[in-house]
Amino acid sequence: MDSGNLAWSVAATALVLFMTPGVAFFYGGLVKAKSVVSMMMLSFGAMGLIGVLWILFGFNMSLGGGTFAFSGNPFVDFGLAAADSDTLVGATYGATFAIITVALISGAIADRAKFGAWMIFAGIWATVVYFPVAAWVWGDGWIFNWGDNTGLPGVIDYAGGTAVHINAGAAALALALVLGKRVGFQKGIHKPHNVPLVMLGAAILWFGWFGFNAGAEGTFGLLGTEDQAVGTIVINTLGATAAAILGWTLVEKLKDGKATSVGAASGAVAGLVAITPACAALAPGWALLLGVIAGAVCALAIELKWKLGYDDSLDVVGVHLVGGVLGTLYLGFFATGTGLFTGGDAGQLISQTVAAFAVLIYSFVVAFVIGFAIEKTIGFRVKNEDEIAGIDTVVHGEEGYALVD
Repeated sequence: MDSGNLAWSVAATALVLFMTPGVAFFYGGLVKAKSVVSMMMLSFGAMGLIGVLWILFGFNMSLGGGTFAFSGNPFVDFGLAAADSDTLVGATYGATFAIITVALISGAIADRAKFGAWMIFAGIWATVVYFPVAAWVWGDGWIFNWGDNTGLPGVIDYAGGTAVHINAGAAALALALVLGKRVGFQKGIHKPHNVPLVMLGAAILWFGWFGFNAGAEGTFGLLGTEDQAVGTIVINTLGATAAAILGWTLVEKLKDGKATSVGAASGAVAGLVAITPACAALAPGWALLLGVIAGAVCALAIELKWKLGYDDSLDVVGVHLVGGVLGTLYLGFFATGTGLFTGGDAGQLISQTVAAFAVLIYSFVVAFVIGFAIEKTIGFRVKNEDEIAGIDTVVHGEEGYALVD
């Protein structure tokens, strides 16, 4: 890499790493005051553990070992001892994606998870799900090579609709089912304790997402027409997110009579999720439409937990799983040159559908097995009385707010 690409690569890596504290703030503001430390620690725990595992063997696994290999060999360059400088820069950038994917899952188990059990789950799930799926999508794996092996259009997932959002959302649903409902689970009982924290977290996420979406193209020129591709990516990252805020708040206004700040923040995240796989492959107008649809659909999807009875505490399923599937499948209709309505045929939609649901099913099943095993052995969920009292002091011996000296 030349000096300009190197500088941008380091900056993009820092932007994406900063997104995980953004997740911590976003999630932390949504829980009750006595659980904010615990909630934020789930994200920071992921930063510590997944960062180490990625350097030791995760990056090697993510490279892939051929089209039909499960993953790359974790021991081929253990600890990246022989990697050159450019490889190390790319590995560091990839680590930030692995970290935030794991952190996203934690929102489904807010207010009721043991920190140690979470860390065990995070390490195992990253090893057997995220690292291999990253190889499938971005390494020399079956999703990456899908077009060459099937004659259909290649799967489009530029920045992680499948590997990040569907992956995390499916695992979140599995853990929500394993841990069960919070005490007193019903609509309107659990309210955000700090709305400004939620807004701050959403702002950090939007800021960092420009590194998330434009980082790889600006650094490596993966699409071959770097300047044009970066322009498309950044305008779509802005436009779809802005449109999703409008879509979400409009649904809120029509449904509940008020457009809320938490809704606007959630709408922004929904738009970011949906545009992630599609940021380089949509004309800006189609990106705006995707944003509006994503905001509206995700605003409706978060109601499913009340109807179906699963306690996805902070709407990881409704935003990340639903938004990730929506953004991935939307490309089958509107991807530039290959979408059903933009010059192509049904082939792109078939490719997108296969990739999306393969990752969804694999992640859900494995996460459920891991979570169930932890719950039945060391226990994943805190005691009901500790949940009611607030788990910050029980699990971490700290309080989020010292209201008296």
